[in-house]
Amino acid sequence: MPTPANAGPAPRRVGRRRSKKVDGDARQLILDAAERLFAANGFDATPTATIADAAGVPKGLVFYYFPTKDAILSALMAERVPSPPIDDIESVVVPGDPAKTLVNMDAALNLRDNRSSVLRVIMWREADTHPDVRKQLRRMRDQLLDATARVLAASAPGPVQPGTLRACAAAWVSAMLAISSTDRLHALDGVPLPTTDEIMNVAQVVAAGMSHLG
Repeated sequence: MPTPANAGPAPRRVGRRRSKKVDGDARQLILDAAERLFAANGFDATPTATIADAAGVPKGLVFYYFPTKDAILSALMAERVPSPPIDDIESVVVPGDPAKTLVNMDAALNLRDNRSSVLRVIMWREADTHPDVRKQLRRMRDQLLDATARVLAASAPGPVQPGTLRACAAAWVSAMLAISSTDRLHALDGVPLPTTDEIMNVAQVVAAGMSHLG
């Protein structure tokens, strides 16, 4: 159909102007909302539409960044689980005192007091059913085992067999991961959080075992 002679130019379609800043802000808003909701309600009980509402973005924008809800969880695991290794082990080592060294290491890593709900709640809740979560949990545990074995070797008053170092490191890491996950039990059932003295007691048991086994 011909355009009338007095008709003006056709109106231009107006869409959302994309920019790195806007896109980056929206992506972070989505991850922030997902972290809160997954921690509070669980992954399976959190619809994508609820994440979009909490983030204040259109649902389509959620799918623009994350094709599936699983992709959101994978991004949280990859980006919001703190890296535990200690670059400078000398900063925590007390020569001849493995127990004090372990307590120093615990303070430096700050796993117990870390405010990331990905670490404190989501990782433990979702590990059974999500491969990416299990992968991150294994990675973190392996890094902690390596770092713990190194600080125990550096702080031991005498030579220690490699098998003893590995066993004592595994005992310490298992205890620290269990303690770091009690935050959820504390919130749900009022289970007391561990005290500094209790952490020292665990460290002393590990140190005594290392000395005994040699």
